[in-house]
Amino acid sequence: MLPITYAIRNISRSWSKTLQVIVGSTLTIFVIIAASSFNKAMLSTLGASGEQNNVMLIGAGSEESVERSEIPATVPGIVSASIRGLKQQFGQTAVSGEIYYMGLVEGANAKRSEALMRGVELSALQVHSQIAIVQGRFPRAGELLVGRLVANQLDWSETDLAIGKTISIDGETFTISGIFEAPGSVFEAEIWMNLSDMMAVSQRDALSCAVISLDNAEFEDVDLFCKQRLDLELSAVRESDYYNKLSKFYMPIQIMVWITALLVVSGAVFGGLNTMYAAFISRKKELGTLQAVGYSRLALVINMLQESFFLNLIATIVALSLSILLLNGFQIAFASGVFALNIDNFSIILALISAATLSIIGVVVPAWHALYPPLTSTLRS
Repeated sequence: MLPITYAIRNISRSWSKTLQVIVGSTLTIFVIIAASSFNKAMLSTLGASGEQNNVMLIGAGSEESVERSEIPATVPGIVSASIRGLKQQFGQTAVSGEIYYMGLVEGANAKRSEALMRGVELSALQVHSQIAIVQGRFPRAGELLVGRLVANQLDWSETDLAIGKTISIDGETFTISGIFEAPGSVFEAEIWMNLSDMMAVSQRDALSCAVISLDNAEFEDVDLFCKQRLDLELSAVRESDYYNKLSKFYMPIQIMVWITALLVVSGAVFGGLNTMYAAFISRKKELGTLQAVGYSRLALVINMLQESFFLNLIATIVALSLSILLLNGFQIAFASGVFALNIDNFSIILALISAATLSIIGVVVPAWHALYPPLTSTLRS
């Protein structure tokens, strides 16, 4: 076997080719990490938004879009009185009537942006247990509660959404009374307001949905209630299932991200392969000489793999460093909320697997062309 120092020494023989390989591999690994983090963050954000014990009562036919749903405003009261085994807190049944509304908001900065708003009552905190008010208080009439990531969603500064600031919605002025967080969910990009105010702003007297939290009751009990009360025209959907279905709506975006990543990666890979091929083929006579002095083809292939692994290991370290610096915590806004990219253990494993794959692919072709021909032919090349 050739000493490993031989592979390391070969790396410094041509710095221009070495840098080309490292840059190509770094770009490839970085793009793969970025695409994987994007898709994983989007899916985890939508998946974390729905609670397994929560059921959404939505207008029949609007199961895939709560924004289009309409149900009678009396539904929360009817559900509380009709279904046994719902969660109880402080003597109150965990039923929250809510209105979803997408509209334009204007701040003191004179910027106008589209925001997802939700009309709620205090009971919303009973069913959405991931919500925590970190500053201020729950909104009263004429007030707003804003999510921690609303500024990113609106492309405003955080000072524009500080407590005490005012926001205009359809000509009505509201004061920010508090800020809430719901880590890892889409709620953090929403603006919450008093349900009565939302009815006035949206000019509707019907709710979008009623969210209930189960205790001893089961989903089948709620589903049976909806089928018995045909006059209400309701459909029961688990909150977790609703957001899982919503993630399928964004599947084309995820596919587009992977296709874009594949195109970029293909260019970088082929460029790197050409450089690797040229580097190894230019040493064809050297490899033949090593065979002539007694080294086997297997030993030479292993040495070539060692050299390729070293180069791609350097590229992996650089790519992970850039990912942590540029991508980790980077927030991306989409229609349903905001999600943050996260460079975790999975990203590190994916980077190492990508580097190993590039190392093997980069050696196979040049090793075949340099070592397969007869030794006499190689020495005369």
